[in-house]
Amino acid sequence: MDLKLVRPTYEYAEQVMDYRNAMLAKGDSLDGCAGLEEVSTFSDWIDFENRLKKKYKDGYVPSEIFLAVRIADNKLIGIIDYRHPLSDFLFKYGGNIGYSILPSERRNGYAKEILRLLLPICRDFGEKRVLLTCDKENQASKRTIEINGGILENEISDTVGLGESGIIKRYWIQL
Repeated sequence: MDLKLVRPTYEYAEQVMDYRNAMLAKGDSLDGCAGLEEVSTFSDWIDFENRLKKKYKDGYVPSEIFLAVRIADNKLIGIIDYRHPLSDFLFKYGGNIGYSILPSERRNGYAKEILRLLLPICRDFGEKRVLLTCDKENQASKRTIEINGGILENEISDTVGLGESGIIKRYWIQL
């Protein structure tokens, strides 16, 4: 698969905002997008640390944000983030990694590939294992996580309303 993970830069500003608009138009969750749904400009979005520290205060966790770009045409396909260390909230509900794929590019194996590409980066940060979560009814995410070595630890009640089924599946991937 011809994808690469790159740090967000202004080279991708228009594509990032188009991604935001496509996701919102479909009513999709912008998982792994560092609050992209909350901003109206790329300049506001790319100031992750300041913006997210203000929002989450003591619950703030640094993130490594990557754009998944198709090498052949330099098109933004997805966004993935790696959050470290885990806060209490992320440990219970959200995990280390969040990601989303552009609606027009789904069902092409891109989610599996961007997760595969991110795992060595997590290892380089010193992680021995990472936690990923998904809604119980999200079969695509379940398959993506399991194909990348995810082992189900448990299912918990989604008391914070992250998904639709009311149940969150928690998986660990050994690195």
